Amino acid sequence: MATVTLKGNPVETAGNLPAIGSDMPFFCLVKTDLSEAGPADYEGKRLVLNIFPSLDTAVCAASVRRFNQEAASFDNTMVLCISADLPFAHKRFCETEGLNNVVSLSVFRSPDFGKEFGVALETGPLKGLLARAVVIVDNEHKVVYTELVHEIVEEPDYNAALKALA
Repeated sequence: MATVTLKGNPVETAGNLPAIGSDMPFFCLVKTDLSEAGPADYEGKRLVLNIFPSLDTAVCAASVRRFNQEAASFDNTMVLCISADLPFAHKRFCETEGLNNVVSLSVFRSPDFGKEFGVALETGPLKGLLARAVVIVDNEHKVVYTELVHEIVEEPDYNAALKALA
């Protein structure tokens, strides 16, 4: 279990992020067309998992925009934006914003995702949503970088994440 804060108030997560050097945990998430996606769909690709509570917050929306602009320019790399938002909300947001360099994925059919990645919020007003985190895996899906953002209302450290991709 890890502790983050929401506007200074402690909030506990279901566990810890995957360890550097470990295999990325399996997942099966829902795309905007309601089909399912998992690691096999991204075989041989480096992945940036941009995990956040909801697109309906300014900070979460900013992270999707920023990763769409920055990380998507790296070769052999896909950015997966993951939240508990329904696929319809993901689709609407990306279409409205003109974002086409990220893959939007919902955990609404996969309650285990948050526990497997250690990001399920277990306490506080956002209980049931995901903490803000970035997990980067190499083309063999080994974890090479993680960040659990300590304060949920703050953006991740983009520079450190992008450096891990360089």
